Amino acid sequence: MSGRARLSVCAWAATLMAACALLPLVEPATWILQAALLLAVQAAVGAAARRVPLARPLTVAVQALVTLLLLTLVFARQQAFAGLVPGPEAVQRFGDLLRQGGDDIARYAIPAPLESDGIRLMLVGGVLVIGLLVDTLAVTFRSAAPAGLPLLALYSVAAGLSEGGADWLWFLVAAVGYLTLLLAESRDRLSQWGRVFGGAARTPGAEQGAAVAPVRTGRRLGAFALGIALVVPLALPAMNGGLLDSAGPGVGSGTGGGGTISAVNPLVSLRDSLNVDENRQVLSVQTDSEDLSDLYLRIVSLDDFDGTTWKPSKRKITGVPKGSFPTPVGLGPDIDREETRAFVTAADWYAQDWLPMPYPPSGVRVAGNWRYEPVGMTLVGDHGQNTRGLKYEVRSLNVRPTADQLAAAPPPPEALRREYTQLPDSLPGLVARTAREVTAGAANPYEQAVKLQEYFAVDGGFEYDTEVRVGSGSEAIARFLRDKEGFCVHFSFAMAAMARSLGIPARVAVGFAPGSPQADGSVSVGLRDAHAWPEVYFEGVGWTRFEPTPTRGSTPSYTVPDTPGSAVPDPALPSEDSRTEPSAAPSTSESCSAQDKKLDACDTESALPVPVSDGGGPKWYEAPAWTLAALLVLLVPLSPMLWRLRTRARRLGAHGRTEADAAPHTLAVWQELADTAWDHGIPPEESQTPRKAAARIVRLGRLDPTAAAAVHRVADAVEQVLYAPRPRPTAGLAGDVRLATAGLRASVGRRTRLRATIAPRSTVRVVWALSDRWTALKRRAAAARPNLRKTSGQQG
Repeated sequence: MSGRARLSVCAWAATLMAACALLPLVEPATWILQAALLLAVQAAVGAAARRVPLARPLTVAVQALVTLLLLTLVFARQQAFAGLVPGPEAVQRFGDLLRQGGDDIARYAIPAPLESDGIRLMLVGGVLVIGLLVDTLAVTFRSAAPAGLPLLALYSVAAGLSEGGADWLWFLVAAVGYLTLLLAESRDRLSQWGRVFGGAARTPGAEQGAAVAPVRTGRRLGAFALGIALVVPLALPAMNGGLLDSAGPGVGSGTGGGGTISAVNPLVSLRDSLNVDENRQVLSVQTDSEDLSDLYLRIVSLDDFDGTTWKPSKRKITGVPKGSFPTPVGLGPDIDREETRAFVTAADWYAQDWLPMPYPPSGVRVAGNWRYEPVGMTLVGDHGQNTRGLKYEVRSLNVRPTADQLAAAPPPPEALRREYTQLPDSLPGLVARTAREVTAGAANPYEQAVKLQEYFAVDGGFEYDTEVRVGSGSEAIARFLRDKEGFCVHFSFAMAAMARSLGIPARVAVGFAPGSPQADGSVSVGLRDAHAWPEVYFEGVGWTRFEPTPTRGSTPSYTVPDTPGSAVPDPALPSEDSRTEPSAAPSTSESCSAQDKKLDACDTESALPVPVSDGGGPKWYEAPAWTLAALLVLLVPLSPMLWRLRTRARRLGAHGRTEADAAPHTLAVWQELADTAWDHGIPPEESQTPRKAAARIVRLGRLDPTAAAAVHRVADAVEQVLYAPRPRPTAGLAGDVRLATAGLRASVGRRTRLRATIAPRSTVRVVWALSDRWTALKRRAAAARPNLRKTSGQQG
């Protein structure tokens, strides 16, 4: 097998080994066989195109075309011409599959089912794209080192989505594939260097180990790099999953009482998970509480508003308290309360890092490795623990304050007030101004909070709309107040920000609104019951729920003043929507019978916590366009280095051994030596003879005797081909250039070496070459102009 063919096989194997990191994401894993077959066809087409030989850009174009035909044959055969040639319908089919794949990724937990054609297209198509990049870099352009970038991208995507159980194993497999590719390329290069490194011929007194020193050194460097790559990730912080996303690697460290929970934004995956057509059941709840309208299952509280979004602060986490939890902060002894029990069963596909619980919890019985965050009174999974198929029991307090108790609440502690009333400087003045106008005449913070709730839910003219595009950040709140269209996130974010502007401690809770009662007495909580609501702090009562979102959840009884004619709706009655569409909260609709709810025949709306686009998802061309743009952004800064690597490989690579080939090869090697010296700060002097130029490089480069002798040998070979009647081939010139390069690099500082590698000065020759071609083109055009005039005159 030739060196190029061996390199092509190694590129195929390296891509396939990196793709193994995707195996835990989907089951069954049979898709890898299909990807391996298509990847082999792609590599074979590249090998055939290089053997013809075709120009490198044409080789890549042919491989890309064959890849598109293969994907069309597998995924869009019925929409293509002759089942193979893609047309507009096939392109639309690919777009539909990509959108379906995005929806399925949001819908399913890991591992996702392979029955989804969209997910299968993403997997197989992604592997083929990575394989094309690796084959292009490593085989077509003979630069295996940059081929590690697409392999790393493939592994990183898999590692970012997996649950982290065997990430180290998949990284090891991918690393071995990459190192094998590097070794194959180095072996191919060494075979072209002749007797200097090949070891075919040695003088009797030569050192026996010298020939294999580069290979041995390369292996040591590869082993060292692999060791560093395996050790460094252990010191990096883990990435946690989203709110409704599959569980990540966990938080904190160990099983003791230390650790922290990071300030991740749970709304990102909540947005995607709620944007589904099927209202899948997430949780089933059995409770002894008689009032199901207040059965909110809280996941996490968002108390940090940075001007872009609300997110949970970074908090210390401890072990889960044994027995009863501490009394909630701020709850006094004179407030009426009742302890209730809830038995919760999570769906097998629902893998959630946080444990959904009624607030405030007073005790939890749950199996697994969970940690407790005391400030928010939440439980978070540790080191991969999640809710998939989990059964647990929660004891919670049904706190029932009266309106008078809330109105008479004393001021909160200064530290708490300062922390939970912080607002970014970028918050538009419209927010605070509207808050003051809405709450004008209120005698205390309680009345201010009730007026804010009334403003959003009843008399402010707001409409509940899941398709509105409001955006994010501080300006989004002001836009929402002007347009008066949005859904739960916008209502809760706006009320919490306005409450803080009035000096009232507030935060946002994320979880599930009350679900649908079932015939067996349980409550079914679905994806569409996902919800966000504001919590306001009152000293003596603690964190208290408010419900500003119309048609969602239930209005708390303590927000209804004991005065006739109140505009706040009766909490026992369903909220009225300003639109003609049905309510989005099945638990509050009395027009839907229990039997209809059991059969899932009630119309509901999806409470997306962030805006969705009007186009029904990304266009089919957006993902490839962004991928191409990312590659361009990555390749443009590296293009001088890549061009220099390619030029060096061409000049010092394989060449003919006849006398006719001696002059071109020797001059190319001399040009490479001059450019390498230029890259290290020694500009060329074209007017000097080779001997004087070599002496100048040795002097300015401060070369050691070994490197200096190599430079003079190259110069002697150049003079021999320039002036000898019959130039003879000189062996070992490429090795002499490498010895000289090593001497130049050893004589300069780190900064110069880095610049010589990443931004070599000699790449200016590209600009010169383009300028010369442009000048020659203009000269030919100018020379052709008189001939045209002469011909025109003769015809006239």
